[in-house]
This record gives sequence, structure tokens and C-alpha cells, in this order.
Amino acid sequence: MTDRGALRVRMDRLTREVAKFGAVGAVGTLVNFAVFNLVRHLTDLQVVRASVIATMVAICCNYVGFRYFTYRDRDKSGRTKELTLFLLFSVVGLVIENGVLYVATYGFEWDSKLQANVFKFLGMGIATLFRFWSYRTWVFRALPARAAVADAESFLEDAPAADGGRPAASGGRRQA
Repeated sequence: MTDRGALRVRMDRLTREVAKFGAVGAVGTLVNFAVFNLVRHLTDLQVVRASVIATMVAICCNYVGFRYFTYRDRDKSGRTKELTLFLLFSVVGLVIENGVLYVATYGFEWDSKLQANVFKFLGMGIATLFRFWSYRTWVFRALPARAAVADAESFLEDAPAADGGRPAASGGRRQA
């Protein structure tokens, strides 16, 4: 495959990944805003506390979407480690998202319902960039290329050879 063809394949994969991440993120955003505004409407909780609750609910929804939709083809061998890292990076995202809201609300006293939603959205956008990078880099890691090559090599070693049905010798080389 040419360098240009390889680049195109990589860009196609990244585009599909971003689209799937965005679809799950869109659902998470709707959940986050719905819970946020519902909690603010039904309770007397402060704006940042309501936002933290909403973000935690969205994090749970997002994990299911990322694991079973966006990154379903990724390594599944270490679920405990995966979930731990997901929660760790999600908490960092939660701090980023709600830190923006906190500064706007208590630093600048922008605390109307519209302003709270605008700054929550801004914080979510900044946190989403961090989450995309951290989830794809650390949490939902791609299977190593070596494992795929080893699987292909073992398949080839077990296949009958073209010269009379003898399997290839170990190491994938034929003996002359």
C-alpha cells in the first residue's frame, strides 16, 4: 500500500471514530443537560452541585456507549483497568467542565439559567477535547499490531502448503 493509501485509510478510521465518539457524546450531552435542568428545576441545589450530578449521570451513559459502540473493536482484556482509567479521566473532565461553570457563576456572578447553560456547554466542549484524547489514548486502546500479526502468522503456519499439502516449517519458512 502506498503512503498516500495508508494515510487515507488512517484518516477514514479517524473520521469514523470521531463520528461515533460524537454520536455517543451527543446523547451524553442531552442526558447531561436534561438532568442538569431537571435537578435545577426540582431542587434548590446550587448550580455547580446540580451540574456535577448531571455530569456523573452522563458519564455512566457515555461509558456504555463508548464500550459497546464507539470502541467495541478495541481490547477488552482488562475491563477493571479500563473502567478505572475511564473514571479517572472522566473525573478530570468533570473538574474541567464544572470548573468553567464555577468560575462563571462565582467568579463573575453570571448565574442566570441561560448563563449557567451557556457556561456548562462551554465547559463540556473543553472537557470533550480532553476526554477524546484520553479515552482513545489510555482507556480504549487499540489492539497491538503485533497481536494481529501473530494471529495471521499462526493461521498461515497451520494452512496446508501448496507443494503437496505439507504444512510450512516453523517460523513460516519452507524447507527446500
